[in-house]
Amino acid sequence: MLITTPNLTKPDETYAALIATHEGLSEAESHALNTRLILILMNHIGNDVVLAEALRWARNPEAE
Repeated sequence: MLITTPNLTKPDETYAALIATHEGLSEAESHALNTRLILILMNHIGNDVVLAEALRWARNPEAE
């Protein structure tokens, strides 16, 4: 089951770290970083059902 409620222990710090990771990158490099990060996290999740739900939710969050 996909967790869609807030679940980060330090959301502000996590967001700041994400933004800092992109510092100094070109737009293409930033897109490549995002792609790698998504694939790394998808591999970590590893559950096809959860991933399919996440993809649907990301595409249309109002359709929960």
